[in-house]
Amino acid sequence: DERHRGQVFRRLTHKNSDTPPTTTSPRRAIQFDLVSPVAAHRPFQVELTLDTAKDVLLLRRIALALALAASGGVFLISLGGFVLVWLGLRPLRELSIQINALAADSLHRRVDGSNQPGELAPLIVQFNDLLGRLEASYEQLEGFNADVAHELLTPLATLTSGAELALSSSKDIGELREALGSSLEDLQRIAGIVHDMLFLSQADRGAVARRVESGSLAALARRVADYHDAALADAGLSLEVVGDAAGAFDVSLLQRALSNLISNASRYATRGTSVRVVIQLLSPDEVLLQVQNQGITIDSKVLPRMFDRFFRADSSRCQADRNHGLGLSIVAAIARMHGGRPTASSSGGITAIGMVVMRFGPGTD
Repeated sequence: DERHRGQVFRRLTHKNSDTPPTTTSPRRAIQFDLVSPVAAHRPFQVELTLDTAKDVLLLRRIALALALAASGGVFLISLGGFVLVWLGLRPLRELSIQINALAADSLHRRVDGSNQPGELAPLIVQFNDLLGRLEASYEQLEGFNADVAHELLTPLATLTSGAELALSSSKDIGELREALGSSLEDLQRIAGIVHDMLFLSQADRGAVARRVESGSLAALARRVADYHDAALADAGLSLEVVGDAAGAFDVSLLQRALSNLISNASRYATRGTSVRVVIQLLSPDEVLLQVQNQGITIDSKVLPRMFDRFFRADSSRCQADRNHGLGLSIVAAIARMHGGRPTASSSGGITAIGMVVMRFGPGTD
């Protein structure tokens, strides 16, 4: 029959079959008409059925197997990923244990990276460098606290003893005035230390110079040198200014820095020699301000510490009653406030201490 040629088996239901299925097993059926060669006017209907129970069961088993395989695969992948991540993070856990063991009293220790993967080596090196800087800063802070206590304790002890002596003895007005004058000097020294420490604290917090267009730096250096004429004459020294430059600077800060440098040079220069203030344009943006003096060559190991607070290279010549060891620290701070850096060198009996500053900066008016 042309009507049923190529027709596939269809699911057998009560709707497409006059005869209900005799079993509950799933079946498929196809119906078509046949013409009897004997009685062509009486075609009869033929139905072919196919039992698909085994096929359905197989499909269900395949679906169940696929579901179990997918679930098992997800579980195994998750478990494998967890194990891999746990193993991969083990070096970080070991580093964490070492880092947690560090304390303020054990900053000298370093993180051991010998058993760590190469990918972590740069991180470990940088972390150990950071520990080194922290150790140096911590030691410097401890030394700074001790130096501050020492610098303040000496004048305070002098004040206390002087006041006790003045109160316990009967003195005339002249002696009391002398005692008060000595106490005033100690108080002024304490005030100077506190003032300098406050200035350094502001510089450490990132204060920048208030720049304005200034004229000749050589003229500025000569004006500062005029304030030191008496001290230079007492030390048997002369002063000369070499070079010149101009730019936008904080003039008051440069005056303070030059004054500290000239004062430092006049204390350590050999009598009868000349102190030189060198002003040199290193580049279109950088200016060198340097004070040179002839004297004893400073040890190369000491030079990096010249700008540390309360550091004195020669305690026997430091004149601690007048100088408290913050002058060069202030010079370094002023250099940083101008976007520059301090410099120090000493060879052949010539010591040169100064700073490199930027001629212009964001603070220019």
